[in-house]
This record gives sequence, structure tokens and C-alpha cells, in this order.
Amino acid sequence: MNVSTGVVLAAGEGTRLRPLTHNRPKTMLPAADRPILEHVLDVLVEAGIERLCLVVGYQRERVQEHFGHAYRDVPISYVHQEKQLGSGHALQQADGDIEGPVLVLNGDRVIDRKIVDDTLDTFDGRPTVAVLEHPTPSEYGAVEVDGDRLVELVEKPESEEYRLINAGVYAFDTDVFDAIERTPRREGELQLPDVIGTLMDDGEVRAATTDGLWIDATYPWDLLYLTRKLLAEGRVGLPEQDEESVWIADSALVHEDATLQGPVVVGPDAEIAAGAVLGPNVVVGRNATVGANATVEDALLDADTRVGAGSTLVDCVAGQSVTVGAGTVVPGGPADVRVGTSVFETQRLGAVLADRATIGGGVTVAPGTLVGADATVGDGATISGWIENGVEVVR
Repeated sequence: MNVSTGVVLAAGEGTRLRPLTHNRPKTMLPAADRPILEHVLDVLVEAGIERLCLVVGYQRERVQEHFGHAYRDVPISYVHQEKQLGSGHALQQADGDIEGPVLVLNGDRVIDRKIVDDTLDTFDGRPTVAVLEHPTPSEYGAVEVDGDRLVELVEKPESEEYRLINAGVYAFDTDVFDAIERTPRREGELQLPDVIGTLMDDGEVRAATTDGLWIDATYPWDLLYLTRKLLAEGRVGLPEQDEESVWIADSALVHEDATLQGPVVVGPDAEIAAGAVLGPNVVVGRNATVGANATVEDALLDADTRVGAGSTLVDCVAGQSVTVGAGTVVPGGPADVRVGTSVFETQRLGAVLADRATIGGGVTVAPGTLVGADATVGDGATISGWIENGVEVVR
């Protein structure tokens, strides 16, 4: 059955990715050299989707200003989820904007085209859910299938007997909106897995068993893992240079005495100074600079970030317009990282520096440190743990 419309759920904040999501939604965080949502839309366009509908909410202006009214010549419409009340509620906002069958997927997970193609190939008018094997199904919605039929869906199961998860890619006829209306809310929220349960009560729900790239960036260190995977697969929006796995924008300036150990991406208008050593697994965003003799390894530097001379950044995520002074050291993980009230042990994370954070010269950053947006750290300080948004730290 032909499906020409794709609905992308892109309204959430991504609270477990704070402080990076203080100023923008999770979907607009960087994955290699582009926002996560751009990778999602690429897959839909390449699969032949002719119209895109984005459900936006938290910091929606960041999404709408970036993409405008079309992406790669495919028209985009927007609907607003004013309160984040679950994925089913998000899809409900698109009722009235949709005609005919629709492909629905999350805007905050990077997938490959095969998952979309397998879902569309399986869809015959009956509700269809993409399912795939995953090493930790307890963290997601586990499913059980019988052939091409979905027979059970368990949200975050305690049992280890499951091996398949709900991949968050769906194909529906417009009858799904009636099912949404009939699905009870839990704790005020309406989730798509509950809507799937209603559809299973109504009749058969098909399972599109698939494989391929599927990465959910849930926590800050996941952005580094996601970037490594995308670079390994060459999913970069720049031409590859003569050196293997090195991508440099035409407008970037890379000094002849700099060393790039691929995979490395140097974005438009970025500048790499003499003696700098980058890589492997480094992305330098648009208009970012890396100073002389700096060392950057396994790091994601977003747009307009400045890394001072002689600094060392390992296992580091830097947001937009971050400044790192000369001689500062982020030695890298593993580390125990506190996210909210939870502590995650031995994660590969040197530091997260949120948008517009300013780190002075000669600073030592302990592994697992999270520095909030607009925070300032003075010269020579030693920092660790969580530095709140806007806080000033002095030596």
C-alpha cells in the first residue's frame, strides 16, 4: 500500500540529556555533523516519502527555523503539541493534517533506511510496527511476534526472555486516530504503545521484523557513541578527502602542520591551527576553531565553539558557542556520571560543556563532569560533578 506522508514526533525535551537540552530539543542535538532530526528526515526522503509533518513542542522555534517549509524539496508542515503528554498524544495533534496512510516515527532516534523500507513493505492497510533485536530490551518496549503478527508488547519488561523491541517506526491508516480517542491515559499521558494495545484488541497488528542501524541517544555519552557509529558508516554531509575517513568543508581552514587522524569532520568555516592533533572520532562544527597544539580525541564540538591553544579534550561533548581557554585539560573517561538523581557507573565521558559555557585557561576537568549552559569557570580551577546553568566557578 502506498504511503506518501511521514509524521515525525519531535516535541520532546530530552530531560536525561540535560544540560545540553537547556536551550534546544533533543532532536536538534548534533549527531556527527548534523542534528539528529536531519538524519531522520534524510531516511524518509530517501525512502520516497513525499510530505513531512513534524510534531513540535519544546523549543519548537529551533526546529522550524532550521528546516523551514521544506527539506530536500519535500514540503514540511508543523503541528504543535503544547504540552508533552506522550507519543500517542503527539500523534493525535496531527489529526486533521493527515490524509490517507501514514508512516510515524520518533525524531530523536537515528535509524537507517532499511527499517523504513521493511515497515512499508509489510504494511497492507493493517497497523504495522517495526521490531528488531536489541541487547537490552528491558530498557525499551519489548515485543513478541508470531510470524508477521504482533502478539505481545511489554513496556520495559523485568524478564530477560525477550529479545525483540518496538523500534518506534509505525505505519497506520487514518483509523489510528479513532484508536487514539479510545485509548485510556495513564497518569495523564497517552503513549503510542498503549494505542498499539487498543489496535491489537481491535484485530491484527502486523510486525515488520527488521535490522540495521538503530540508536537512541538517551544520555550525554550516547552522543559520542552515536557519532562514532555515524562516522564509521560515512554518514556525513561533506565530501570525503583523499585521506580515508576525513571530511573537510570547502570553506574550512586546516593548517598544513595540523594532524587529522580519521575519522574526522571539519565543518564549514571552521579553523584548525598549526600543531593541532584531531582524531580519531572528532567532529568540529561550523565556525568552530581549534587552537595551536591542541589535542582533541573522541569529541563532538558544536558550532561556534572555541578551543584554546594547548588544550586537551578527550571524550568530550561541547555545545554551541562554548569557549575553552588555553591549556585546559579534559582527560576523558571512564567515569561515574550523575544524571538527575541517578548515578551511572564507568561511562565513557570526559565532560559535557553546554551551550555558551566558558571554561578559563589552565582548568582541569574531572571525568564525568557536566557543565551547564552559560556557566563560567575561572582560570586554573579544578571542577567535577555537576556545574549548574549560569553558575560562576572561581579558583
